Amino acid sequence: AGAVFGAWRQLAGQPPAAMPDRLEKILDQLGLHWDGDALADLCTQIEKLVVSHRSAPFDAAAIAAEVVAMRPDSELFAWWLADLVLAQRLGWQRPLPLLMAQVFGPSFRTEASGGRRIRPGDKNFERAVCVALVAAAADACRLAAELSRRAEKLLAVAPKLRAKGAGDVIFLLLSEDAVSGSLATKNLSRFASRRLFERLQQLEAVRELSGRPTFRLFGL
Repeated sequence: AGAVFGAWRQLAGQPPAAMPDRLEKILDQLGLHWDGDALADLCTQIEKLVVSHRSAPFDAAAIAAEVVAMRPDSELFAWWLADLVLAQRLGWQRPLPLLMAQVFGPSFRTEASGGRRIRPGDKNFERAVCVALVAAAADACRLAAELSRRAEKLLAVAPKLRAKGAGDVIFLLLSEDAVSGSLATKNLSRFASRRLFERLQQLEAVRELSGRPTFRLFGL
């Protein structure tokens, strides 16, 4: 799970460019290995898709299907590239994990498929991608609005925090998905950090994400 999270975090952190060396690093992160020539050919195919006249969802579906046809064990990589190609075709500065967020959702499990998940290259895969993107866009907009409200709440309570290193924690909460409850910085000890997160919870400015009594994680 950590490797998958890291791969999509890297995807969202850079412009949507497909280069052999970048793709090789992602494959290593996902525990896969491809021949260098195959990666170069894949980058060439992506370049051709970017200048095609088809709709972006169909190009995203095409690259995912191509990857799985070449290497059935590389479906995760196929979805990574699908999100990248989608961003390229739409002219986005940064990709979003839209399709990956829907892979195991209802968009890819229909009555027509007998409840079986529709994989890249399967019948009706292109249609499923289009439906998934509609759901993903709606989910992303709802999440963005919710996170915006939570970020505003966090900033509003910041002046009430007396801990010396509170500013560092606020910055991390606004920029990271999750922050360790035992975080230690040069201005904040682990004990002070735990006290700070308890205070933020009391102010309803953060949520505990892990559901565990130890090794707790906090975020918006």
